[in-house]
Amino acid sequence: MGQTEKNWILDGLNTYSARLVHFVPFSVREIPELKNAASLSREQVKDKEGELILKNIKATDEVILLDEHGKGFSSAEWAAVIGKKLDAGSRDMVFVIGGPYGFSKKVYERSNGMISLSRMTFSHQMARVIFAEQLYRAFTIIRGLPYHHE
Repeated sequence: MGQTEKNWILDGLNTYSARLVHFVPFSVREIPELKNAASLSREQVKDKEGELILKNIKATDEVILLDEHGKGFSSAEWAAVIGKKLDAGSRDMVFVIGGPYGFSKKVYERSNGMISLSRMTFSHQMARVIFAEQLYRAFTIIRGLPYHHE
């Protein structure tokens, strides 16, 4: 949710986005932050953000939520997951980073799975960069390129 505002975060996101397009079509879609969110309850914020998220998802998309309750992976395990999806001819994958209160019930119901970047909590802006780097790392592992070291 919201735009990437810090230049150093935007630089990192742009770096990994540019690298990822050599492997797969990749783009980042930012959903604007809600106006007057301070006057809403947490559930109202999640519901309104959820509506915006769902408007940006096609019926054919595979939706993976980045969520603290999702499954955690090592980089090599994550690469194996991505590799299997590629081998299976997976439909378009959409990875969703939620707002500060998580996702609405409708977004959870629409999702096809959840992953966790860490047991720690990151700002959604930081999560974008960390996730893009991990996705790039997964593709380098899949292709046997010298980026990841075990």
